[in-house]
Amino acid sequence: MIYLDYSNTCPISLDALDTYTKVSKEYFGTTYAPNKLGEDAKKILDSTTREISDMFHIMDSEIVYTSGATEANNLALIGVALANHKKGKHIIVSKLESSDIYNICEYLESIGFEISYVDNDDEGLIIFDDLKRLIREDTILVSISAVNYETGVRQPLKMLRQIIKKENPSTLFHSDLSQAIGKTTVNFRDIDLGSITAHKFYGPKGIGLLYINSQVKVKPLLYGYKNSIKPGTLPLPLIVSMKDALRSSLKDLDKRERYISLLNERIIAKLETMEGIKINKTKYSIPHILSISFDNINAELLTGNLSLKAVYVSCNKTNELSSSVMAIYNDLKRSKSTIRISLSHLTTVLEINRFLEIFELEYNGLNNLIGG
Repeated sequence: MIYLDYSNTCPISLDALDTYTKVSKEYFGTTYAPNKLGEDAKKILDSTTREISDMFHIMDSEIVYTSGATEANNLALIGVALANHKKGKHIIVSKLESSDIYNICEYLESIGFEISYVDNDDEGLIIFDDLKRLIREDTILVSISAVNYETGVRQPLKMLRQIIKKENPSTLFHSDLSQAIGKTTVNFRDIDLGSITAHKFYGPKGIGLLYINSQVKVKPLLYGYKNSIKPGTLPLPLIVSMKDALRSSLKDLDKRERYISLLNERIIAKLETMEGIKINKTKYSIPHILSISFDNINAELLTGNLSLKAVYVSCNKTNELSSSVMAIYNDLKRSKSTIRISLSHLTTVLEINRFLEIFELEYNGLNNLIGG
């Protein structure tokens, strides 16, 4: 198997899996149970939260555990909107977000909020002047992902925050950090709210968190425990497992990025020799994510053929628009036939060499069918 879809999901690390099993067996009590099992579980939860907060240089109380980034994004956007609607009903998002952000925005529009979409330049960066222009007195929230999930373009969160706060100090800044954590450094003080999910950095599925700055008000979307932003029984094994995966993923980021850059360059060098392929990469793209488009080939068909050879990448469905590619290149044809290759420090040179061999064979085969 050649797995090149790490931006979709990562295999859980052995350490994280062992932790999940151990905590499930030894600390199965609920964290609120009024007995020794509950006390032991609460101690593990508190120490785990403390470790995570130390990694991100934030406070324990600023962490809210969720089922993943999608729930965190819902809580951030809807929760902030409902908590701050008296201050305004205007929200700004980029054209480089994942579909869940846009679906959330559609819901917010249906209940009376106004959504504006900030433009980006041809390198994928948010246009600062356009962001300044859009921010108003009633703008309560801006949401811009740290790293685009399709093209890997990384946004300058610190600069964006400075612009936002200069134009309107009351406007909050949220970022979906799903594609950034474990790939590049993130300073949580550059944002007011941030979403992460464990399965993107070799942790278990079904667990993530929302960072909420202590000065930010968020209205709960669910109700249970009094004064709880996210009520319900906490999945302690998932939380502790996420912590271990997070700690491992934050090690040697620079070293891993240099290695992944070499793999990325090796792929591009080969693909650039093949006709009918466009590389959707800008100078701000991180090397872990590589998007390519085809002039004549059906991306979904090619992805399926690769899958039959146990080579796994991502693609948009036939005639489904890649919104990120469209936002950067403004090319409808280019955005309708794209494949995403996503790399990891676990990816080997041998895997890349074999991938390129299989890719060229399948690509040329489809081209010949069209030509024939």
